[in-house]
Amino acid sequence: MTDDREQMTKIALFGTSADPPTAAHQAILQWLADRYDWVAVWASDNPFKGHQTPLAHRMAMLQLLIEEIETPRKNIRVYEELSHLRSLMSVEKAKKIWGNKAEYTLVIGSDLINQICHWYRIEELLKQVQILVIPRSGYAIAQADLEALHSLGAEYRIANLDAPEVSSTAYREKRDKNIVTQPVKDYIKREKLYV
Repeated sequence: MTDDREQMTKIALFGTSADPPTAAHQAILQWLADRYDWVAVWASDNPFKGHQTPLAHRMAMLQLLIEEIETPRKNIRVYEELSHLRSLMSVEKAKKIWGNKAEYTLVIGSDLINQICHWYRIEELLKQVQILVIPRSGYAIAQADLEALHSLGAEYRIANLDAPEVSSTAYREKRDKNIVTQPVKDYIKREKLYV
């Protein structure tokens, strides 16, 4: 007899501000594509952050970023329809695509780990997804935050991933052109973003 979880389609759900998407986002997506059946990515507005760039531009830049990733299974895609301020709503939309039999993993950066306990209907969300925490430079994962997640009933893992130490904020503040890939850089220039 086989375990039902082995037969489930494994879906990584990666909503990100992507303001703009960086080489670190690309490395994360590549890593996820090697470990999940499908990687659903979208740009969304984080209710805890301000955004400079309209959502449509951020989605377009994510698409450019994905087009550069070579995966044998072609299993990464931008799902604009999953974009929502609330992760719970994104998960409910994902279930309309893949159904209730899939195994859903919500991917978050370690910069969000101290916020997640305050997210909209968090206990309901945690019943529907596992959490995968992506380590980020400058955002240590505190044991107290992990214990708070555990107390809410979360199943979580910390990714064994060394993503480039770059961030969208650093790009916006310092305009370091090495943070973004060439197609994204060209798009930013063409659309006159971050000026």
